[in-house]
Amino acid sequence: MAKVLVISPSICKSLKHVQTIHARGLSVGAACLGSVNLKGRSLLTLKDFNSDEIKRLLWVSGDLKHRIKKENQYLPLLQGKSIAMIFEKRSTRTRMSTETGFALLGGHPCFLTSQDIHLGVNESSTDTARVLSGLCDIVLARVYSHSTLEELEKEATIPIINGLCDLYHPIQILADFLTLQEHYGKLDGLTVSWIGDGNNVLHSFMMTAAKLGVHLRIATPKGYGPEASVVQEAQRLSKLHGTQLVMTSDPMEAAKGSDVLVTDTWVSMGQEEEKKKRLKDFHGYQISNKTGSMANPDWTFLHCLPRKQEEVDDEVFYSPRSLVFPEAENRKWTIMGLMVSLLVDYTPQTKMPRF
Repeated sequence: MAKVLVISPSICKSLKHVQTIHARGLSVGAACLGSVNLKGRSLLTLKDFNSDEIKRLLWVSGDLKHRIKKENQYLPLLQGKSIAMIFEKRSTRTRMSTETGFALLGGHPCFLTSQDIHLGVNESSTDTARVLSGLCDIVLARVYSHSTLEELEKEATIPIINGLCDLYHPIQILADFLTLQEHYGKLDGLTVSWIGDGNNVLHSFMMTAAKLGVHLRIATPKGYGPEASVVQEAQRLSKLHGTQLVMTSDPMEAAKGSDVLVTDTWVSMGQEEEKKKRLKDFHGYQISNKTGSMANPDWTFLHCLPRKQEEVDDEVFYSPRSLVFPEAENRKWTIMGLMVSLLVDYTPQTKMPRF
């Protein structure tokens, strides 16, 4: 008697997905689709995400941008869902990108400042996390201390996203790498030079670059370097992935042979009293075409904004080399890609790009 093979509906669905992937020429990305699932995860730092997971986030972000912006598709992927946006610090890009992005996907964003909720004042982070877990589907928190995020994540039963803290700014780095991917057509083999403060944005670069095959050259004034623990982990990642990590106090040395020059504010929120000393200590760190003369001929410039002229002169900032405004727009597409990846099962429709 012949054996009858019974295929469940779920297997049929999977087979259709595989057939669709190959029909669209997406076989390169098939393994990624099958092995990377970020649904239900939190993002406090990209230190916790491996190469394929970061590439997946960038792929989903680019796919949403193409489908919504280029093809004018309506994708209510987050319809019926809500996000609590906790802001201890003011913001332009983080607030606007998250609020408009979540709404564009059909969801409901709720903006909450320290004047609106009791976080850490009349109500503990533990209690806040438990309450929000019953009221919304995901939380983005822009806070002072990384420990606040860790407390929220420990007690919450929904994903927590780091919208910025003293130690990391992971959602900025996703936007930066999507911007470079779009401009250069690849990430592997690029050299990024950071010239400025050893801050949270740099820390996130250091937790991500090597995983994408990107070399990193860093110049910070003495006494303003990145955290020792972050440096140690970045050195391990560089060795593991076969990339270069150079650290110096000479901006021109850092710019040598670079594809991308990056800087950020020298005086972050909460450091206003140090401004006079910081401006003196960062003398010579302004990015100009003189700095760029040490870089590769097609070098570009990034800045997460807001920008001050002492950090980069107008000649570079408003030049064709500057990618700062596409970079700012990509804050929206990458936070959308992240939120979709953490909340739903989503299959990208476009071919996986080179990284």
